[in-house]
Amino acid sequence: MIRVVIADDHSVVRSGLEQLLQTTDDIELVGSAANGEEAVRLAAELVPDVVLMDLSMPEVDGVQATRRIIEATPTAQVVVLTSFSDKQWILDALDAGASGYVLKHASPDELLDAIRAAHAGGSPLDPKAARVLLDEQRSGGRNGGVTLSDREVQVLRLVASGLANKHIARKLGIAERTVKAHLTNIFQRLGVTDRTQAALWARDHLPPEQLRLDP
Repeated sequence: MIRVVIADDHSVVRSGLEQLLQTTDDIELVGSAANGEEAVRLAAELVPDVVLMDLSMPEVDGVQATRRIIEATPTAQVVVLTSFSDKQWILDALDAGASGYVLKHASPDELLDAIRAAHAGGSPLDPKAARVLLDEQRSGGRNGGVTLSDREVQVLRLVASGLANKHIARKLGIAERTVKAHLTNIFQRLGVTDRTQAALWARDHLPPEQLRLDP
């Protein structure tokens, strides 16, 4: 059973999503949030498999909520469900750690398939979002065409400096298991298999100021 939390500030949208999820045998709705702050709290309390995240929400927007959820609950997969299709929203959401980006004009079956794909480790992307990423990669993009969240860049630069996981966790104020989860994502996105290869990638692609440790 795939456990899902919905985050959307429009009650009509939340109600429609709740009804849709109730039609499935393999997806269970475990919580609904009306703003980003509530989404972060519910994700920490319920530890869902997937969070459906709107981007434009009060208190905390969807990008910041996604970043906080990934940091606090790294096993959760965040799938953005929004009406925004412009480049900056897409890149910011994926930088924050979202594993999928689906537009609200998607059909019910497409949305359910996106939830299942994210839970299985995939990255469901609306064609417009996929095009943005492809164009970004062709043009060199961020960090050599690889999209990393701010936290992943922090972890990577500490790996490049030679710190062990427990020391990285202590320096960033996060759990060691969270560091390991970030490293798993980093290795996958960079296409590397170990810390040495990741460190070499960082030295080749990250700007010098990102490699310098804070005093």
